[in-house]
Amino acid sequence: MAEILSKSGVFSPVFHNQSHEKGRIFPVTCSIPVKNQAKFMGCSSLKSDFAGSKLVVVNDDDYLWSYKRGKSQSIVAKQMGLSIGKAQRWWEKGLQSNMKEITSAEELVDSLLKAGDQLVVLDFFSPGCGGCKALHPKICQLAEMNPDVQFLQVNYEEHKSMCYSLNVHVLPFFRFYRGAEGRVCSFSCTNATIKKFKDALAKYSPPRCTLGPPKGLEEKELLALSANKDLQFTYTPKPVQPEPTPTYQQVITEEDTKTTLPCPSRESEERTLVTVER
Repeated sequence: MAEILSKSGVFSPVFHNQSHEKGRIFPVTCSIPVKNQAKFMGCSSLKSDFAGSKLVVVNDDDYLWSYKRGKSQSIVAKQMGLSIGKAQRWWEKGLQSNMKEITSAEELVDSLLKAGDQLVVLDFFSPGCGGCKALHPKICQLAEMNPDVQFLQVNYEEHKSMCYSLNVHVLPFFRFYRGAEGRVCSFSCTNATIKKFKDALAKYSPPRCTLGPPKGLEEKELLALSANKDLQFTYTPKPVQPEPTPTYQQVITEEDTKTTLPCPSRESEERTLVTVER
C-alpha cells in the first residue's frame, strides 16, 4: 500500500521505530479493517506532501486509526489505494430506491417510455436553490411512502439547455407523467405549498391501466430536444397520416324525382283565351 501511495505522488512512506499509544489517536470517519493492514508493508506513518504535515497510521485490535495534525481524517480503503472521503451533497442525502438522477435527455425520454402505467415525477432542482434544498427532505419522505412512484431528478445547473427546451424556468418545479396520458400535471411548489404535491400524488398514483403505450414527453417537446444542438439527441417525428375524406351518400326519394311544373295564373289563362278568339 505504501508503494502504491508513493506512486500516486500524494504520500511518501517514512518508517519510524517508535510506537504510538492507542489512547492518543483520534478515531476516523471511515476505518480500515485489520485484514488490509498487511498492505501497508510495515509502514507505521506516512508523510504528506501537503505543507509537510504527517499522517500517522497505528495498528489497533480491529481497525486502523489515523489523524492529521490532531484532526480526524477519513480514509477509505480501495482495491488499489486510498482516497479521501468527500462530503455528501444535499440532493444526494436521503435518496430512496425509487429515486434517481437523470444524466441526459435520452435517459429522460427512455425512462418515461419504460415506466409503463407507473406514475413518474420529474423533479427539477438547482444546487443553489434554497427552496429546493428545504423541500428535498419532504420529497424523499414522500418517495419512501410511495414506492410505486418513480422520482426522476433533473439538475438544472448541469442540464440548463435541456430545461430551456422543456420550458422549465421556475424552481423547484415538478411534472407528473402517467402511461398513455403522458403529462397529467405540472406545477411549482415549496414547503409552504407542499399540499399541491401531496394532492397530485393522491390523484394520480392509484393503480390503473391505460389504453395504449406510454406517451412520455409531448411531440413538441421531443422536437425541441432534437433541435437543440447541445443535447446530441435525435428524434424521428412520427409520419402524419392524412385524415380520410368523409363521403356522403345521397338518398333520393320518390318525391325528389317528381318535377313540379309552375301553374299558370288565371290572368294568363284569360289572355290565352282572348288570343284564340281573335
